[in-house]
Amino acid sequence: MKLKLAYGKTDLAISLPPSADVTVVEPRFVPSVGDQRRAVTESLRRPIGRPPLREAVKASDTVAIVFSDITRPTPNDLLIPAILDELRSAGVAEEQITLFNSTGTHRLNTRQELSGMLGEEVVGRYRIIQNDARAENAHASVGVTSSGNEIKLLKDFLACSFKILTGFIEPHFFAGFSGGGKAVMPGLAHLDTVMRNHNARNIDDRRSSWGILAGNPIRDEVEEAVSLVSPDFLVNVTLNKHKEVTRSFAGDWITAYREGVEFVRKTAMRRVDALFDIVITSNSGYPLDLNLYQAVKGMSAAAKVARPGGSIIVAAECWDGIPDHGSFGRLLREARDAEDLLARIRSEGFMADDQWQAQILASIVQRYEVSVYSGGLTQEQLAQAKLRPCLSIEGKVVELLERYGSSARICVLPEGPQTIPYYYEENR
Repeated sequence: MKLKLAYGKTDLAISLPPSADVTVVEPRFVPSVGDQRRAVTESLRRPIGRPPLREAVKASDTVAIVFSDITRPTPNDLLIPAILDELRSAGVAEEQITLFNSTGTHRLNTRQELSGMLGEEVVGRYRIIQNDARAENAHASVGVTSSGNEIKLLKDFLACSFKILTGFIEPHFFAGFSGGGKAVMPGLAHLDTVMRNHNARNIDDRRSSWGILAGNPIRDEVEEAVSLVSPDFLVNVTLNKHKEVTRSFAGDWITAYREGVEFVRKTAMRRVDALFDIVITSNSGYPLDLNLYQAVKGMSAAAKVARPGGSIIVAAECWDGIPDHGSFGRLLREARDAEDLLARIRSEGFMADDQWQAQILASIVQRYEVSVYSGGLTQEQLAQAKLRPCLSIEGKVVELLERYGSSARICVLPEGPQTIPYYYEENR
């Protein structure tokens, strides 16, 4: 059986034994809306729960437009110009508009990356501020959530009188779905605020998982935090495997987002009738598979349908390495094994940036054998991360079939975490 996995900017072709018991699980394909720019513009003019953008904003407003960073395939080069056109028609001057890169705790993006994401004309004409979550005196408190988390957000964003959120809705491994208020928190938040939200207790909560919004402690606090600043407008899109816009949802930052989530839920969630011995997954290709930190999402998607003690194979290019920034790599290297890492993260008073990603990786490695095929990571780096190097996916599958037997069940997630595979244990 010949298959293609989303990998880097090009697909990775693999060939599985013809006699193998293989199930391919992927989202229901939704074709492009056609004229994607027009679809975005139409959503801005016929929004959900809000007046059209050009009517909602005043010419005197100072406008913040929040956009996704390099780790997301959000079509910023479509969304931002469409929004700017509507603002221009409302009489808002260029100098009253600031673009905010929603980096969260990720690294700042380079000028070249910004130009690739937004277009050189936009980068050359508009003020762009990137969130440095570790910066001193760049954030201000806007209040405290019911769980006691002080919410500190970027001051320059808070100073704007009209706030627009943009983003892309896809399944998310602990916030339920991406998009919505995540553009602000963690996107524009201080590191302390993010760490309290992504704490070990919340990450361990079973409701902090794919496709769950209601009762999810991480998502609940995100929306409580964002409500403290009441964004004025939102536009989020959904994409197919070709990174084409399939729908554009604009308007009220909660109502429009929820409508978008339900659309994604219907296309991305895929039920399986049993767990699998071997699960092969991608990490959705470029840009999501830029590093190992992001590739944890693919592992987590695979873990939803792997049997306890089974094997997961992840294909992720990881051109950005582990990466070098943040504490993710250090936490993995310093731990003796997955159990040691989890004990450290869950210990009283422990707090480190990126601990949430290390915690999820360790919890998966504890339950499954995880192998990674990557052109951007060395065997030593993978070993330090408590993972097994995979030099050939086909060769690894043959090895596993010899171990588990020829009747072993194999699941392939060609689009990785764009799919939410799920299995109800009561079906056993």
